[in-house]
Amino acid sequence: MKRIFGVCVTLLATMALASCAMRTKAPASQATAAEPGATLWERPADLASRDLFHGPWGRDDAPKPDDTYRLVERKHHGVNPGLTVVDSRGREWSVKQTPPGNFDSEVPTELAVSRILWGIGYHQTPMYFLPSFTLKDAWGTRTETGGRFRLKDERLKSGDPWSWQENPFIGTRPYNGLLVVMMLLNSTDLKNSNNTVYEYRDRGVAQQRYVVRDLGAALGDTDRIAPRKGSPEAFEQHPYIVGVNNGFVEFGYKGWYEKLVRDRITPEDVVWASNLLAQLSDKQLNDAFRSGGFEPADADRFIRKLREKVQQGRELRARSTAVR
Repeated sequence: MKRIFGVCVTLLATMALASCAMRTKAPASQATAAEPGATLWERPADLASRDLFHGPWGRDDAPKPDDTYRLVERKHHGVNPGLTVVDSRGREWSVKQTPPGNFDSEVPTELAVSRILWGIGYHQTPMYFLPSFTLKDAWGTRTETGGRFRLKDERLKSGDPWSWQENPFIGTRPYNGLLVVMMLLNSTDLKNSNNTVYEYRDRGVAQQRYVVRDLGAALGDTDRIAPRKGSPEAFEQHPYIVGVNNGFVEFGYKGWYEKLVRDRITPEDVVWASNLLAQLSDKQLNDAFRSGGFEPADADRFIRKLREKVQQGRELRARSTAVR
C-alpha cells in the first residue's frame, strides 16, 4: 500500500510539472554579466585526494550520530518528509528524511551526486547522511528516521535561484561540462528553482558561488512520467550518448529539460567532463555512494556503469573525427 501511495504521489507531482513545462516556452540561453568573484567551477588541484565520503566541509563539520537534535519546525511541502533541527553546538540543519520503506527516496542519490560534482570541482553545500538520529521536541525524546543533513553555515549565505537559460557562464566549458555530467548521471529535475547562488565569506573575502542543489532525481532513467531514481537497473539500461549531429552531441535523455542540451554540447565538452570524472578513483566513487547509504552491491553497479559512460565520452572525439 505504501508503494502504491508513493507511486501516486510521484505521478501526480510529475504530471503537474509536465503540464507546466508544456505551457511554458523555455527562454533562449543568454550569458549575463558576472558578479565580482562569481564562480560555477574551480579546477580541483587536489582532485586525487578529495574525501568524497565527508565532502567539501570535511569530517569535523559532520553531524554527530550520538547527538540529540532539537526540533525547530517540520517541512510542509515536497515529496520527502523533512524538518529543521538544531544540534548541541547550536548549529542548524535542514533534514530531508528517507520515507518509510525507503521507497522513492532521493536522499542516497542526492548525497552521491553532490559528492561526485564536488569531486571534480563544482561547488556544493555541506551535506551529510545519518541513518537515524535522536530528536527532542515538545512530546519528548525519541529516535527518528534519518536522511540528508544540510548544514546552515554562517560562512555560506543562501541567495536567489539562478537560471540555466540566463547566467554568466553560458558558452563556457565548465557550464557545458556541468550539463554533460547531469546527462551522464541521468539527472531529471533540472528546474531553475533547484539552483542557488550562495555568498561564501571566509577571512574577509566574499565569493558568489553558483550551486546546483536538490540532486536526488538522478541515477535512474529520464522518463517524463514518474522517472525512477537511485535505481541500478534503470541506470544500467538507460542510453547515454546516441550520436553526433551537425557537430553537437545527442543524448538519450528523455526528460522535460532536453532543450538545455539540444544543439549545445560538443564532443570536446563531453571529453573535457569525461576526463575530469576519469580522475576519480574507485575508492573515491565508492566513498561518494557510501556517503548516501547505498548498499555496496548497488554502488558497484552504479560505478561500473558510470565508468562505461565515462569511457564512451572519452572516445567520442576520436569517433566523431573519424566519421568526418
